[in-house]
Amino acid sequence: MAIDLIIINSLFVLIDFKNSSYLREYLETFFINPAYIFSLLSILWIGITFFSKFYEVYRFTTEIRIFSLIFNQFFVFTLFLFGIFGLTDLSISTYNLFGFIFSSLICVSIVKFFIFYILRKFRLGFGANYRKIIIIGKDNSTDELEEFFNTKKELGYNHFKTFDTKKNFSLAEAVNYISRKNIDEIYCSVEQLNSSQIRNIIDYCDNHFKTLKFLPRRDNLYYKQLDFQNYGYSTVQSFRKNPLEADTIYFFIKRIYDIVFSLIVILLILSWLTPIIAILISLDSKGPVFFKQLRNGYKYKEFHCYKFRSMLVNDDADEKQATKGDYRVTNFGKFLRASSLDEMPQFINVLLGDMSVVGPRPHMIKENLKYSKTVNKFMLRHSVKPGITGLAQINGYRGEIETEKDIINRIKYDIYYIQNWSFILDIKVTIKTTINFLKGGEEKAY
Repeated sequence: MAIDLIIINSLFVLIDFKNSSYLREYLETFFINPAYIFSLLSILWIGITFFSKFYEVYRFTTEIRIFSLIFNQFFVFTLFLFGIFGLTDLSISTYNLFGFIFSSLICVSIVKFFIFYILRKFRLGFGANYRKIIIIGKDNSTDELEEFFNTKKELGYNHFKTFDTKKNFSLAEAVNYISRKNIDEIYCSVEQLNSSQIRNIIDYCDNHFKTLKFLPRRDNLYYKQLDFQNYGYSTVQSFRKNPLEADTIYFFIKRIYDIVFSLIVILLILSWLTPIIAILISLDSKGPVFFKQLRNGYKYKEFHCYKFRSMLVNDDADEKQATKGDYRVTNFGKFLRASSLDEMPQFINVLLGDMSVVGPRPHMIKENLKYSKTVNKFMLRHSVKPGITGLAQINGYRGEIETEKDIINRIKYDIYYIQNWSFILDIKVTIKTTINFLKGGEEKAY
């Protein structure tokens, strides 16, 4: 924090105010009471960090999360600065103010990422700044966590041991091991311990200054995160609010992004591409240029999802999902599907508000009815608008659902996206999708 405060205050002094009517007043204020402007900027910066959680960066924090923190911090910082200078007589040109904000953004970002990466290099190069950890419990969740610790050495975790609670497990032996090896953090699977063991491990960690973390029951899917509130002296847990609820600022930011991005695609690409594709579709087979299909969207409401027609006109279009080598797919349709150009008309859906650029892919109504009964948490994916692309798609889970594992992993990514949404995450998914589109040849693009 101290480095950031030095940066923003120094840049405010160094920024060029020669053409600003504020120069004389600023200089007088600076030389008479230099703490005046420094205090204003510092208090504003520190106050915002309490709400943006700007300094809550840990060794397991991802680059995307850091980008999101920087964006949120400077977005609010900018609003407050313009409000302060707009409502007071401290006149300063918009050009100079933007110059100060932009230079601060660049410098703070460089410092933040420099420290982030230098710590990673320090851990890998010198084996220092490591946290000794153990895992108590053996199941799918702990296996994934163990693999994470063992493959991400740069994060600074040294995994010592995993205790299998199903094989003659003794909590006393685990506690003795923690003491002998001076373990820093203990990760416990809630599903593998009984209530008495959980209470005992909590008591031990409280009395010996150990960090204790739990892996919740997940049934192969992510659970909603919990918020804690105090009702008098009573603590109450509630499900954390979806960040993309219609009454949040994040919903507004995402909608603005959807409108701007879809307009760019429609005006600059679809405006000339559609007539060309329409001619080629008509030459290849009989039928309409566009194909529309009822799908479930936000809060399970039905809407017509648009595509360029890639199949022969058939009675099974709304019932049967396309498979590899599907006879219904036309010659030109194979190219449309392999290149994902058939999805382009969905930017019209985005502009109309039925879809978003990024979000869980909308399924056919028949598939929704099927999987809502067999896959836990399936309906949670309808708590946001469906997307043209999504986190599941850029991780290989697109197209035909061949096994139950395909749909479970797709839902896992969808739920993770919903609960961890950020504007930067949307940008990342959009960029990765664009790269995949330009590369072509995705395995399930048929």
